[in-house]
Amino acid sequence: MNTAFSQAFSELEKQREDLLQSVRHLSDEAFNQPPEPGKWSVAQILTHILTSEKLSLGYMKKKVNAIDQLKDSGISESFRLWVLIASQRIPIKYKAPKVVVENTPAAMSLDQLTHEWDTTRKELATFLDCIEDKHVKRMIYKHPMAGRFDTRQTLIFFQEHIRHHQPQINRILQQPAA
Repeated sequence: MNTAFSQAFSELEKQREDLLQSVRHLSDEAFNQPPEPGKWSVAQILTHILTSEKLSLGYMKKKVNAIDQLKDSGISESFRLWVLIASQRIPIKYKAPKVVVENTPAAMSLDQLTHEWDTTRKELATFLDCIEDKHVKRMIYKHPMAGRFDTRQTLIFFQEHIRHHQPQINRILQQPAA
């Protein structure tokens, strides 16, 4: 794996492992119980994050077929990534993009979610291994709101997406068991 990707991917994997470890103690009921009507359960949040990553990977797999025609990222993309990071770190709710909502399955069990996320991350690692050094800066991903990013920037977005949802999960975990 290109060194431009390996650190970001390792950090992303550590973040996922820590997140899954933090919810392993939950009963199936607690994992699937929304904190209040109209709010997402831990299962729904994690299913949303997984779906977002799966759809993003699918998009990048299509775009890699024409990677030679894609432009390289530059200052503009770095600035947009900074804005995207800032937007993910402030406590504001955003509606999930329509494509993610339409393709998100019912909340998965923790075992199923862990298995599918493992599979998706293995596919992502394989995908990253296939990108040649000369294509590292190619804008292969299109965020629904922030626009095009290169692969490393996409991995950073994945980290920020999890970080964005972490306080939501933490609030649920801090609630007393019913």
